[in-house]
Amino acid sequence: MANSSSSFRILLYVLPSVLVLGLISLLPPKGSSWAMISPSSSNTNVDAVKAPPSASQMRDKPLKSGSDMVAGHGDKKEAISYGAVLNFSTSPPQAEQASQVQQFSESDDAASRGNSSSPSINESPSLPLSPKRRRVKTNLDKLEIGLLQARAAIRAAAAANGSRVQDPDYIPSGPIYLNAKAFHRSYLEMEKRFKIFVYREGDPPLFHDGPCYNLYTIEGIFINKLQIDKHFQTQDPENAHVFFLPYSVFGMVHYVWKKGTYFTAIGNIIKDYVELIARKHQYFNRSLGTDHFMLSCHDWAPITSLYAPHLAENSIRALCNANSSEGFNPVKDVSVPEINLKINKLDTLIGGLSPSKRSILAFFAGGNHGPVRPLVFKHWENKDPDIQVHNHLRKGVSYQNLMRSSKFCLCPSGYEVASPRITESLYNGCVPVLISKSYVPPFSDVLKWKSFAVIISLEDIPNLKKILMGIPDRQYIKMQRRAVQVARHFQINTPPKRFDVFHMILHSIWLRRINIRVNERNKLL
Repeated sequence: MANSSSSFRILLYVLPSVLVLGLISLLPPKGSSWAMISPSSSNTNVDAVKAPPSASQMRDKPLKSGSDMVAGHGDKKEAISYGAVLNFSTSPPQAEQASQVQQFSESDDAASRGNSSSPSINESPSLPLSPKRRRVKTNLDKLEIGLLQARAAIRAAAAANGSRVQDPDYIPSGPIYLNAKAFHRSYLEMEKRFKIFVYREGDPPLFHDGPCYNLYTIEGIFINKLQIDKHFQTQDPENAHVFFLPYSVFGMVHYVWKKGTYFTAIGNIIKDYVELIARKHQYFNRSLGTDHFMLSCHDWAPITSLYAPHLAENSIRALCNANSSEGFNPVKDVSVPEINLKINKLDTLIGGLSPSKRSILAFFAGGNHGPVRPLVFKHWENKDPDIQVHNHLRKGVSYQNLMRSSKFCLCPSGYEVASPRITESLYNGCVPVLISKSYVPPFSDVLKWKSFAVIISLEDIPNLKKILMGIPDRQYIKMQRRAVQVARHFQINTPPKRFDVFHMILHSIWLRRINIRVNERNKLL
C-alpha cells in the first residue's frame, strides 16, 4: 500500500512536466512565420496568396458590383456601374514609362487620408541614413488630389441615407438611375472641377469641325459646343484633367476617302495627327494617351483608331458604334447616343400621346439591312397588325405620328449596333425595345436601362409579341413615364443645358478619368 502511494505521488509530479514539455515543443521558433491554419479557413488563406490576375486580364474584365447595378446586353459584355467605376482596375500602359497611370483602390483612399500601419513591437525601427527629402507638388499632383476628394464625396453620397442635395434645375431620383445620389454628387463634382484642354493643331474640315445633322449629328455638335464652351474648357494644359483630340472621322470620309478604296488613308491621317500631338506636347506620352479622348459617330471610328499607337488601347473613345465584340471596352470607352437630327428645332420632335391613347403595340420602319433586322422582317413584316414592321412607309404616313401612337418602338441594330431610333423613341414617349447583340447602351454607368426599356435577344425575336403582351399595364405605364423622364439626358440644346446629352457625354468621360491617377516622375528637393 505504501509503495502504491509513493508511485501515485511521483506520477502527480511527472505528469504536469510532460504536458508542459509537449506544449513547448509545439511552439514555433523565435522569429518564425509559421502559423496554424484551421481547416475551416484553409480555402480563404489559400485564395489570399494566389497570384493576382494579369494586367491584360483586368483590363478586359470590368468588375461587377451586383446584378442590380449593372446593365448587361447582348453577349453579356457589361457597362460599368458606380460601384465598379470607383473600384475597377486596369493595367498601366507601360511600367517603364517615366510617368505612370495607376488605378485607385480602397487602400489608396485610406493612404490619402493619412492612415499608415504602425511597426510591430517586435520590429526594430529602421533609422533614416539621411534627412527625408520633400517631394515637389506639381500641378498634376494638385489635380489628382482634387479627383481623390471627388471620389470620396461620390462614395459618401452613394452610401448616404437621408436628405438630398438641393439643385435649382433638376434632382435625379427614381429607378431610372443605378444610384441617383451618387450620380447627382458626381455631376456636381464634375461641374466644380472638370477641365478639358482642346488641342489646337489641325484645320477644318478634318479637324475642329463636324456635321450637325443626320446620323452624325452628335459628332459635330459635341466638337463645336466644346470648343466654344467656357466652363469646362481650359486654355492651360497644365490645368487639364483630360485632353480632346478634335478630329472628325465623318470629315475625313467626306473629303479624303475615295469610293471603292479601303480606309487606310483615314487611319494614316489619325496616326499622323496623334504622332504630331505627341511630338509637340508632353501630355500624350506622359500617360500614353490614357487621359486623352476622341469622339465620333461614324461606323469607321473604332477601326481607324487602331492606326494610332495607344489610341485604341489606352485612350477614352467616345463612340456611337459601341460594339463590345469589335473592341469597345466599357471600362474605358464611352457609349454615345446616335441622334438623327434633320431639323434645327428639337422642340418639335418631343411629345406624344398618353399611354392610354396609344393603340399600336409595337412599331418599326426602316431599311432591311445588317445581321439583326432581317430576322425582325422575317418574323413580323405583314404578319400581325399589332406588330407594325415597315421597310418603307406609304406617302403621307407620318413616321413620327406612328411612334407617338405606339406603346413600344422597336430599335433593332442595322449595319452597326447603334440605332437613332432609341433616342427617337424617348423623344416621342415610346418605350424603346432594344434588339441587338454586343451593344452597350449610352450612359449605362448611370442609367438602369431595364427600368425604362425592353431588351430582347436575337433568339427571342419570334416571341416578341408574347414578351410585350406579357408586360402588365401598370408596369408599362411606369416604364413609359420613366422613358419620358430619362429623355432629358438625350436632348440637344443650344446652348447646352445641365443634364442634357452634351453634359451626359462629358460626365461619362469624367467618370473614366476619376478612376485613374497619372503620376509624373518623382521630383525631389
